[in-house]
Amino acid sequence: MTFQDIFKSSFLDNITSVSILDMVLAMVLAFGIGVLIFFVYKKTFKGVMYSSSFGVTLIALTMISTLVIMAVTTNVVLSLGMVGALSIVRFRTAIKEPLDIAFLFWAIAVGIVLAAGMIPLAVFGSLLIAIVLIIFVNRKTHDNPYIVVIHCNNANAETAATDSLKEHTNKHVIKSKTVTADSVELHFEVRLKSDDTSFINALSALDGVSDAVLVSYNGDYMG
Repeated sequence: MTFQDIFKSSFLDNITSVSILDMVLAMVLAFGIGVLIFFVYKKTFKGVMYSSSFGVTLIALTMISTLVIMAVTTNVVLSLGMVGALSIVRFRTAIKEPLDIAFLFWAIAVGIVLAAGMIPLAVFGSLLIAIVLIIFVNRKTHDNPYIVVIHCNNANAETAATDSLKEHTNKHVIKSKTVTADSVELHFEVRLKSDDTSFINALSALDGVSDAVLVSYNGDYMG
């Protein structure tokens, strides 16, 4: 086969290179696994606001990846043209949650594997990934980081609040301290000993403490 033969093809040859049964099977499986990815994303979502459009995008992305890779594998010329076409696409949607990147790569990888004909790998791999994500993302633990905000009226109240916080938490690290003429505002990152949060009630009842707030956060402190 010469270099010229590689780039010599016709429209009918490209159509018959992939059977109708293979097309239907790959697209149906892509849809099915895409739905699985969608439900796992919905089940494990831990962000601030759930986006249903992103979930639907995962289904579409799985099917589109399968469609594109099946087309690319049948024709060298088409694959080069596809690379050129995709190189001018600019995606400007920001990924706000790190876990969303895993779902995007999962959808794309499934599409590539299905189009390559490795159906058992796509099915088994997707089931295994789904189980791992559901187990680890939904795993409940009291070791999650929290932010405690305390407003004190004087230095004595600040010392009492800090001692009380030390007694009821495994770890406490001060993140910021704001002092004004008549108050002190403290921000602590804490790790709880258990799921019991009643210590905040006792903390706010201390003399000189005007209020205490416990907030869960994702580990990215905004000072």
